[in-house]
Amino acid sequence: MVYMQSKKAKVSIYHKTSCITCKNTISEFERMKVDIEKRDFFKDPFSETELQKILKMTGKKPSELLRKRDKMYKELDLKNSKKTETQMIKLMVKYPGLILRPIIITKNKAFVGKVDIKKIK
Repeated sequence: MVYMQSKKAKVSIYHKTSCITCKNTISEFERMKVDIEKRDFFKDPFSETELQKILKMTGKKPSELLRKRDKMYKELDLKNSKKTETQMIKLMVKYPGLILRPIIITKNKAFVGKVDIKKIK
C-alpha cells in the first residue's frame, strides 16, 4: 500500500473495526469533514516493510507501540523479553493485536493510540 497516493485522501487510519478508540477517532475525523482512507489491519495485515515504515514515521521503537493489555503480550511475556527490534516487528505482524491502535498517517508523520486530533492538523 502506498501512503496518501490518492489526491483526495488526506489522512490514513489503520484500525480494528471493533475497537472503541478506533471508532471514536474515525468519527472525530468524519465530523471534522477530513478525507480519510481506512484500513482494518486485522483483515488486511501489515507486511514487515509497512510496519517498519510506520515505525520510522512515529520515531518510536517497536516496544513503544506494543499494547500491554493484549493477551499475546502476556502469553509471550514481552514485558521481560530481550527480543531484537526485528523480532518484535515479526511478532507484531504475526499478532496484530500487539500493535497500539489506531494508527493515523498524515503526510509523512504517524500518530499511534489515543491522540488529540487537533494536534494532527
